[in-house]
Amino acid sequence: MSNKTKKIIISGGGTGGHVFPAIAIAKALTKIDATIEILFVGANGKMEMEKVPQAGFQIKGLNIAGFQRKLTLQNLSFPFKLISSLWNAYWIVKKFNPDVAVGVGGYASGPTLKVANWQGVPTVLQEQNSLPGVTNQLLGKKASIVCVAYDHMDKYFDKHKIIFTGNPIRENIVSNKVSREEAIAYFGFNPTLKTVFITGGSLGARAINNAIAANIDKLVEQQIQLIWQTGKIYVDEFKKFEKQYTTLIKVYDFIPDMDKAYAAADLVVSRAGGTISELAILGKASILLPSPNVAEDHQTKNVLALAANEAAILIKDENANATLNDTIIELIKDEARRKTLSANITKIARPNAAHDIATHILKLIN
Repeated sequence: MSNKTKKIIISGGGTGGHVFPAIAIAKALTKIDATIEILFVGANGKMEMEKVPQAGFQIKGLNIAGFQRKLTLQNLSFPFKLISSLWNAYWIVKKFNPDVAVGVGGYASGPTLKVANWQGVPTVLQEQNSLPGVTNQLLGKKASIVCVAYDHMDKYFDKHKIIFTGNPIRENIVSNKVSREEAIAYFGFNPTLKTVFITGGSLGARAINNAIAANIDKLVEQQIQLIWQTGKIYVDEFKKFEKQYTTLIKVYDFIPDMDKAYAAADLVVSRAGGTISELAILGKASILLPSPNVAEDHQTKNVLALAANEAAILIKDENANATLNDTIIELIKDEARRKTLSANITKIARPNAAHDIATHILKLIN
């Protein structure tokens, strides 16, 4: 290895499914070589601008937003935001002069990796889904390597560039040091009752929240305890259930101690993005509701193979109000089925994903 300080840009974000894997990669890199300089590039106003500095890393923001798939006035400003973000990204990359630029998906990833390519900087793509978005498919053409979490990705990327690493996840979840007893006590719950962790991801999911609320009496009748992460924009609306059923329901906008939420849970209800990798490592029985609002409906593709292999239960948003709470009750009563789901999802676990990706990034520099 040369004595020159290695410099790496990591770009992307927008949701926890992009931000937390990015931070996990950064931590894995600095664990291998503490002298590495890492600069994040995110989108102004998105969660990475808060979470990355909290994790101890520098971040620069671009004024970029996604192109809306519906006709909307926001799309009129999209070309201007794109040009401005390409210009800003160009100067960020030029000034920092990285050895490698890594894209994890999300709005900022596209402009950053694009200008890195223009400047001759090698790029690494971390593709988290079984169906990549159009931007990542384009970026993949110029990337040196593409780290993937699903099989058959050679339909979208050059097979010689693909490395199967799995998705990186948060350190505290991989190490999984919290016992069920500690976690149940942390939430102030009864250890003799079953607990369900409900999450629509870092931003929350209207469809999941509504479905739980629609038939919440059924869950209460069965004495099922709920750890419910609603997302910031929904928390005030659903906090009333915690006030009504104090001993059974805890409502949060965002749970920083996800390791405790998982440790307490007998069952997890979730969207189907990066959470799948966490569920696999922890071997959690789960009901997954893929978001229909993401690019190319990739979350549905993520879940279909799991459902076919009895590794998770799939419920679509349009059926959630009618079936979600009944399915939760059935599974809570059926321990054998939960054990089957748990054993089968564990088969796709990749606990060393962040370290493996970091190793391949450093190989590229060397």
